[in-house]
Amino acid sequence: MSAGNHAQALAFHAHNLGIPVTVVMPLSTPPIKIGNTEKWGARVILAGETLDESSSLAHEIAAKENLTFVHPYDDPWIIAGQGTIGIEMLEDCPELEILLIPIGGGGLCAGIALAAKALKPSLKIYGVEVEGFASMSHALYKREEEKKGKLTLAEAIAVKTPGILPQAILKELLEDIIVVREEEIERSVDLFLRKQKIVVEGGGAVGLAGLLHVPALFSQRKVGIVVSGGNIEALLLSAIMMRGKMREGFLALLRIEIPDIPGSLARVTHIIANFQGNIIDVKHRRLFYEIPIKMADIDIMVETRGIDHTNSIIDAVEASGFKVSKLSEGALP
Repeated sequence: MSAGNHAQALAFHAHNLGIPVTVVMPLSTPPIKIGNTEKWGARVILAGETLDESSSLAHEIAAKENLTFVHPYDDPWIIAGQGTIGIEMLEDCPELEILLIPIGGGGLCAGIALAAKALKPSLKIYGVEVEGFASMSHALYKREEEKKGKLTLAEAIAVKTPGILPQAILKELLEDIIVVREEEIERSVDLFLRKQKIVVEGGGAVGLAGLLHVPALFSQRKVGIVVSGGNIEALLLSAIMMRGKMREGFLALLRIEIPDIPGSLARVTHIIANFQGNIIDVKHRRLFYEIPIKMADIDIMVETRGIDHTNSIIDAVEASGFKVSKLSEGALP
């Protein structure tokens, strides 16, 4: 069973070795992960809301069809293979002081922690989980959290029951586990793409989200972040980028009240154009009861140079007698 990355690795090597492979994936698995797994000839079965629910069917199929079960995180060989990441990171950057590693079932973090700390015992290892699925935090530190919906941008690490073997390993090797929020993961995906030109899925971006969550903890330290996957739908990625531009103030959604007479919209767009605002989208709202019968609301999406530029446009529109409200606030605190 797999949310996508283990599935693709298994399918790839099974294809090369001429071995049939079956993967059970949660119903919420992004289509790109399903397609990439099927591309290598795997039989993909969608079942269960979470990876834990997919696991039950996977074990049933393995028993019924006499198949070898390859666990995505509670398997010593899988853990050892993932540990090579830690070796490579220290080979590339021996001066690393801290590693930030995503945790779902815990196999990835356990393998890297074992290998990296064997090479450099002073290295500090921090795991990162997503809220609502912080199962390793609960298992190791008995931390409770409010259970939320089953959907998360980090579906690759949405595991409710961590591996037994990873628990035993990480109990001795982790400094701590950082639990990040959905909006921090979204921001991290956006930052990876716009600042580093790296396409990262939600589960792969939680390391950066952990850094942003408690930046003081890592200040002036040499930090390595494990980016554990890049399987994300183009439409989702574009939506994250648009929301990122809105969050940072480069896109603004303005609602402007205008007289419902010819020329009103032209006046507004002319003001925005004079201030070098780029209009992305315009929607009229006439038939809503809260709008006076001879008035109309227009929602205008404007691309600007930032918050100050947006505010200049708003001031100019209001100075011309129009009422303006900003539907999207700029940068988050």
